[in-house]
Amino acid sequence: MPIVVRLDVMIARRKISSKALAARVGITEANLSLLKRGHVKGVRFETLERLCRELDCQPGDLLEFVAEPETNDEDR
Repeated sequence: MPIVVRLDVMIARRKISSKALAARVGITEANLSLLKRGHVKGVRFETLERLCRELDCQPGDLLEFVAEPETNDEDR
């Protein structure tokens, strides 16, 4: 997947537990865990805003675009 979630890195840098962050942001620990592992199809801007506010960071600190190598029909 070209979007990589770096939430775990920021949580470690800020020395906050996932449990505490989930409570402050207003989401369940299970949903935060899914988000940290990149197992979600999307994230609400409201949730992203709350994460950034609590972690004192920018959205780009939490999400990164990593381009996948391009393939063409000749490679198949």
